Amino acid sequence: PKGSSPTLRLMAAASVLFSAAYAPAHRIGAVPALRRPLAARVPPALLDGSAEDGAAFSAAAQLGREPGTCDPYDPKSAEYCSPPEPAPSSLKRTIRLGVLFFLWYSLNTAYNIGNKLVLTAFPMPWTAATWELFFGFPYVFLLWSTGLRKTPKISLESIKLLAPSGILLAGTHVGGVISFGLGAISFTHVLKATEPVWSALISALFFRDFLPLPVYASLVPIIAGVSLASLKELTFSWMSFIAGTGSAVTSAAKAILSKKVLDGKSLGENLTPANMFAVLSILGFCAILPVSLALEGPAKASAAWSAALAAGYTTPYLLKLLACSGFLYYIYNEVAFLALAEVAPVTHAVTNTVKRVVIILASILVFKTTITPLGAAGSAITVAGALLYALAKNKYK
Repeated sequence: PKGSSPTLRLMAAASVLFSAAYAPAHRIGAVPALRRPLAARVPPALLDGSAEDGAAFSAAAQLGREPGTCDPYDPKSAEYCSPPEPAPSSLKRTIRLGVLFFLWYSLNTAYNIGNKLVLTAFPMPWTAATWELFFGFPYVFLLWSTGLRKTPKISLESIKLLAPSGILLAGTHVGGVISFGLGAISFTHVLKATEPVWSALISALFFRDFLPLPVYASLVPIIAGVSLASLKELTFSWMSFIAGTGSAVTSAAKAILSKKVLDGKSLGENLTPANMFAVLSILGFCAILPVSLALEGPAKASAAWSAALAAGYTTPYLLKLLACSGFLYYIYNEVAFLALAEVAPVTHAVTNTVKRVVIILASILVFKTTITPLGAAGSAITVAGALLYALAKNKYK
């Protein structure tokens, strides 16, 4: 499908669960929340400004790979259609990867904990999510204005093409934040691990794109694990469940959107992974700001702030929490780009699973979350199922 029809159908599919909740890691180049770079779809000449803007180009076809595999947003996709850079020495690469993955895990875990602390003191999830998306503005504008990073050059038409992905990025983020605020971090990550289920469902229902039977079979542990975890989740709430699931749905929809609509299109110059994430974050911020103001306007935010002060929090402490949360959200994504750009599909699947386990365990320890044996088993089965799905999809692609 081409044009706007796939976009509209994806947005409609993602909004079914998402609106109900919010109304009152492979070969060189895999990336996380933003997912894979524009270099996957355009020749090097276009990225350095020497090709005509808007010229259609399929890096996948040029490299003899299956169309649709050059996806800048799907961390589970195994292909990255860009010539590999010369590999550094084995020891240097090992040390570099070790440092990058340590930083990725540490920053991501710190963000999850920091975000929960923010929501505990200042329970305004839309406001917190909007602030975290905004926080990248001064950071990237400083880099762009000083020349430390090349400024992206994109047309109005490209912005229109990227807008749905920016909206879905914002939806994924705000869904996770709402779920964090209403339930345990560990349970939210179990729900976010269901993304493969929704990806398979959306692909089959809206694009008649079916996966091999072994890949579908790998979804069974995910569904069973979430069912067990939900039954025995002591902090369970339906809003947390719907928000966390909505986050997984919008994330899956965003990944599919990039494959079906954006792959093979020239979108601009200097759209590196980090710059693409910056552009999508800006678009996402612009999309949810009006919603945030409507649901949690200045009056509600002021009342929540006053309640936090009355509870013993201080203004400097609250500002520090918000600043740290915003900084950690943006910076862990950038570090993840660097880390996942250098690993193969199987390595990405394993490291992403380990990251989720680290976050779950860290949150349980920090917040002393009580978890039942059956709930723990359900969580383990879900995370293992997500890994199994990634491995199966890589094998039968």
